[in-house]
Amino acid sequence: MPAVLAFLTALAACCALVPAAGPARATPRPAAAAGGPVRQTLPVRQADAAQHADAVQGAHAVQQTAAPFDTAPAVAALGRLLPARAAQFTLTAAPRSGADTYSVSGTAGAVAVRGTSPAALLTGVGWYLENVAGVDIGLPGDSTAALPAVLPAVPAPVTRTAVVPHRYALNDTDDGYSGAYRDFAAYQHEIDVLALHGVNEVFVQAGAEYPYYRALQEFGYGADELRGWIPAPAHQSWWLLQNMSGFGGPVSEQLIAARAALGRRITDQLRSLGMTPVLPGYFGTVPPGFAARNPGARTVPQGDWVGFTRPDWLDPTGPVFGRLAAAWYRAQREAFGDSTMFKMDLLHEGGQAGPVDVTAAAGAVQRALLTARPGATWAILGWQDNPSDALLAGVDRSRMLIVDGLSDRYEGLDRDADWHGTPYAFGSIPNFGGHTTIGANAEVWARRFQEWRARPGSALQGIAYLPEGTGTDPAAFALFTRLAWQDGPVDLAGWFGGYAARRYGAADPHAAAAWDALRQGPYAMPSDAWSEAQDGLFAARPSLTATSAAGWSPPAMRYDPALVRRALDELLAVAPALRTGDAYRFDLVNLARQALADHGRALLPRIRAAYEAGDLAGFRSAAAGWQDALGLLDELLGSDRRFLLGPWLAAARAQGASPAEADQLEYDARSILTSWGGRGPSDDGLHDYAGREWSGLVSGLYAERWGMYFDSLDAALATGTPPAPVDWFGVDDDWARRTDGHPVTAGGDPVALARAAAAAVAAGARAPGRG
Repeated sequence: MPAVLAFLTALAACCALVPAAGPARATPRPAAAAGGPVRQTLPVRQADAAQHADAVQGAHAVQQTAAPFDTAPAVAALGRLLPARAAQFTLTAAPRSGADTYSVSGTAGAVAVRGTSPAALLTGVGWYLENVAGVDIGLPGDSTAALPAVLPAVPAPVTRTAVVPHRYALNDTDDGYSGAYRDFAAYQHEIDVLALHGVNEVFVQAGAEYPYYRALQEFGYGADELRGWIPAPAHQSWWLLQNMSGFGGPVSEQLIAARAALGRRITDQLRSLGMTPVLPGYFGTVPPGFAARNPGARTVPQGDWVGFTRPDWLDPTGPVFGRLAAAWYRAQREAFGDSTMFKMDLLHEGGQAGPVDVTAAAGAVQRALLTARPGATWAILGWQDNPSDALLAGVDRSRMLIVDGLSDRYEGLDRDADWHGTPYAFGSIPNFGGHTTIGANAEVWARRFQEWRARPGSALQGIAYLPEGTGTDPAAFALFTRLAWQDGPVDLAGWFGGYAARRYGAADPHAAAAWDALRQGPYAMPSDAWSEAQDGLFAARPSLTATSAAGWSPPAMRYDPALVRRALDELLAVAPALRTGDAYRFDLVNLARQALADHGRALLPRIRAAYEAGDLAGFRSAAAGWQDALGLLDELLGSDRRFLLGPWLAAARAQGASPAEADQLEYDARSILTSWGGRGPSDDGLHDYAGREWSGLVSGLYAERWGMYFDSLDAALATGTPPAPVDWFGVDDDWARRTDGHPVTAGGDPVALARAAAAAVAAGARAPGRG
């Protein structure tokens, strides 16, 4: 294993520079905020040190003698976020005696921020940017170009304290749907922005295959076997959830080593900011044949998950589990360092307990965790019937945190009763599969979080921002993370009005009107058994009766599309000076994309009506209108890099050490967006689960599919014969196996293209027989 051994050698050398860690604390709070020895000098590689020094230039911080923590990582992050203005901030470490706190004061050009951790300092900077400077840095998009040369004074000193200790971010599926092939710079920027918005606990998946690869070689498995069992990176999220294995593999040794090194850089970055890297925990997933190779082990077949054969589960109550868990956690620590929080789910989405006592198994899983990481917190997803009463009965619930994925989805929830007082975080999954659709149950967030927190004896101790894919809806991200730092209700009308101004760097009546329309539309969805808006039908496998692209998406509109059209018209009318900003251009393309996607739900019934009436001319006209809309959509999306397929594919190819491996990884990256898996899982419902409106995907697959379909219907009408059947999996799989290039840079004028989209939607809305 030369690549992995080389990685371990380099890792051991760099870790020699890190102060030795003491025993793990009995608190899940970030290390730099918990008192005692602080491990914050973690940018230890030469490349990292050079990058750190470059980022710090032009910024400064007051370093107190015996300060509670080193402010340098926060200063470096500030240098990355605001390179031309960072020198106007002074960041000072403050001792922590309770909850995370920041204070902001200062005169023009001399802003002072005190905070109880490096991340809290950045949260204070975020408050200043939002409330004093009037700009936004979101996920994605920013308006920092609107900052004046001299930053404005703080009118009066302000102190804010987090109202909950846990501010958790990222779904188990984030790597798969947000981009498993991102480089460190992309992760680093995301971490900086998460800190700016008050997050302090972040799930980290990159490199999570490494402890399995190392530990299982001590239990009878060869390296080649394990590399064939481990899926390619874009599909590893579901392997870690014990849903499937092997797809897209085998993975190479160099890829395992590279991803472990990336994971270490990510965890180092989080720890340096006083944030907790939430690492996967071990709960018993094993390859085939484990019991035969390890006497005394008992494994339980887990059946199928959407057409995939699930990996076996090693009985945690048996004699082998503890030894394997110890080896697994040892390998994880060697690669990624330590943490105080570990995320894992037993029997996820239909797993089978078989003869295993779930209560005893849960206790054994927690004991293994606490033996390896004394005082650690087990984070578990609140989803469907998970965690069960049987599981909770077997654990020390004070060492648990349930990150609820359903807080805003249903009426009548009582999480204190459901989970018997187990600490939990109010959470939402406002995005599934990385869909580009905007919107959230925002009114439910603002009302219910406060109601639940105010209950006598409430166990609510955090928020959990859990979109399956990030970077699609900056407004939802900004609003949800606001909950954790506001002691009292959020006035949504006021919040959206303020957001409209800072998002584009200045107040504008048209921007305010746009966001007020969105507040009343996509961001006013109720808790009606859904937490995301409907997806777009352009991404659906062609059918005249299609109601969604993804199998588990809402089958109908969840808001009035006229409000999106109104918002688009208003956003196009903002002052010309605001139209060049980064956030404005992202939002404009995104809103025009949404208007076109919503319009598709009006177009498809017209095509169906013409076909069923046998009106060939009418069918051809309506089908041509659909294809014209797809062409305009692709051109619009091509005007902003964040809606391009090309960078997604280029990032995957860049991880390959040979042309063959680059092709293999590109298939991994393409298939997750389209076929998802092989024929069985794909046709069982996974196809297009991660569908999204991206330039290159719209023109390269969606338009091609619909063109084939309409041709078959056209021929059927013309000849009076049934339409020719189409093997849609074959079409999807063929596209996923291509290696044709796609642009990695944007082209075209987003404002002009958004105007064209608005005009097309308006014309369609006026057409006779509109839906």
